[in-house]
Amino acid sequence: MTRTEEVEIEGTPLVATLVPGNGIGLLALHGSNEGGTAELARTVAHRCGATSLVFTQPGARRPVHIPSPRMAVDHCALLREFLERVALTVSLHGHLRPEAPHTVFLGGGNRDAAHVLAEALAAGIPQFPAVTDLRAIPAALRGVHPRNPVNLTRRGGVQVELPLLARTSGAANTPPAAVADALTAGVKGLSSV
Repeated sequence: MTRTEEVEIEGTPLVATLVPGNGIGLLALHGSNEGGTAELARTVAHRCGATSLVFTQPGARRPVHIPSPRMAVDHCALLREFLERVALTVSLHGHLRPEAPHTVFLGGGNRDAAHVLAEALAAGIPQFPAVTDLRAIPAALRGVHPRNPVNLTRRGGVQVELPLLARTSGAANTPPAAVADALTAGVKGLSSV
């Protein structure tokens, strides 16, 4: 049963949408800022029977980017429910790094899960190489802050930083089918981690 909640974080109104599922969670903290991440979270969660939580800023012409650690606020009931329900999180983000226009960065605290996702991505979308070495990931994209929601579930999680071409198709926020397929395969593989 899909539920929504209106919240305000640092003066910015957001809508959180939770679709309960199993103990793997797909999270899109910046669904309005990072095109395709909300759509990917919903699609992959649906295919895997996973839980999804997506934050958007409906009607915002210029969505505000709130850093992930500051999204972990106590007054969002759906985020609390997500963190209690889910054992491992896959948090989807987008990057626009000109030096890495095809690279997927896999940060977050659960390094075993990052390697499982990397294998699935290498098999399904080799045109988007995945980097798992935290030292090779730009500091702002590592997702290792202890207050980052990706690290607040029992088994932590993986922060997936996707380049623009891996999360949108042209002007639309429709993710490429091959990316959704590869992420789905990776999330399904997380049951063994």
